[in-house]
Amino acid sequence: MMIRRLWPSLVWAILILILTGVPGVYFPKVVSFWDWLSPDKVIHIFIFGVQCILILYAFRGQYTTDKQRYIGSAVIIVVTVLFALLTEVLQKYVFVGRHGNLWDFIADAVGVLIGFLAYYLLNYKKKIVNN
Repeated sequence: MMIRRLWPSLVWAILILILTGVPGVYFPKVVSFWDWLSPDKVIHIFIFGVQCILILYAFRGQYTTDKQRYIGSAVIIVVTVLFALLTEVLQKYVFVGRHGNLWDFIADAVGVLIGFLAYYLLNYKKKIVNN
């Protein structure tokens, strides 16, 4: 059952790798806090937020205790943030015409945390409505 729920996150991860590997024509420099909120950073937040939600969805129901759920969620967050770091490292050292940077990684990590919070807020709301 989990395999059927896991494939969307795998497809999304491949899409992320493709998008982060395609050479970009123009990427503005981030020089101030307000520049950090550029559309580029919003896209980073979005794609990694979705990735986190898809992985959490794939592994739902795999944990029988709250302790397992907390540990599993922490592992998913760490793995997704490490995947974000990998994409930035690949952009910096492997992909031609791309430049990984710390601000993009921070946006990726923020996206993972927002995805995590969104997933759990939606599921918590479902529990309240269903009870």
